[in-house]
Amino acid sequence: MNHIPSTCPFCGGRISITRIHCADCDTTVEGRFSDRSFANLRDDQMYFIETFLRCEGKIKRVEKELDQSYPTIRGRLHEVIRAMGYEPGVEEDAEMLTLGDRQTILEDLDVGRITADQALQLLQEKGG
Repeated sequence: MNHIPSTCPFCGGRISITRIHCADCDTTVEGRFSDRSFANLRDDQMYFIETFLRCEGKIKRVEKELDQSYPTIRGRLHEVIRAMGYEPGVEEDAEMLTLGDRQTILEDLDVGRITADQALQLLQEKGG
């Protein structure tokens, strides 16, 4: 089976998928489909992801497998993340504690409004 190209072989522009077809029931669906998928990755990026997964996400193993340095592996990982439409290092969890939230929890603990166990639970629940 052929892979879906991520760029146009004629002009180099970005390919968009506008039609899908089921060979079993002969149904065709047309429209503009989301481009957030592995299908948009170049072959070298897809190979990197396959290697990364085969190595269970352990960067040391990926370094050895690809014979590349840690900064190179991180750079390639960030490149793939961006190609998928995300920004590396950006927390998507809106529940993260701010410095002020942490300070409030510690002050509440200090004056006895909450117990040490409650403070620990609050900090752990929100990634503090």
